[in-house]
Amino acid sequence: MALKWYTVVVDCRDPQAQAHWWAEALDWTVVYDTPDEAVAVPRYALEGPEHEEDPDAWMRRGQGLVFVPVPEGKEVKNRLHLDLAPHTSQDRDAEIQRLLDLGASHVDVGQTEADTFTVLADPEGNEFCVLSSRDG
Repeated sequence: MALKWYTVVVDCRDPQAQAHWWAEALDWTVVYDTPDEAVAVPRYALEGPEHEEDPDAWMRRGQGLVFVPVPEGKEVKNRLHLDLAPHTSQDRDAEIQRLLDLGASHVDVGQTEADTFTVLADPEGNEFCVLSSRDG
């Protein structure tokens, strides 16, 4: 029997701000928000008849991002990061600008001009990549 990927947990200083930032960046929604934990999930996880019958059905439908507080700030490059890709119908540069307008920043991790990805960081400095546009 295989394990199911359930969530990615992100240590951060301000779980609520991070959850809301990522929800905005990904067009997701925050479904749980307490001082000890905030959870963002894809909107599709909240759709369908099973969600109407069980408000916690999102927990069984898809991966989410869980943000938990830690006292220390981020000091080194992430060992794990998210790769995001716009759809081929989207303007990649406009999506990058949208993320920058939300509070992301450019990060240099040694990438070159030949690379087909852009490295950004969220407001707490966690790196992520925006890849070339993808179909689906």
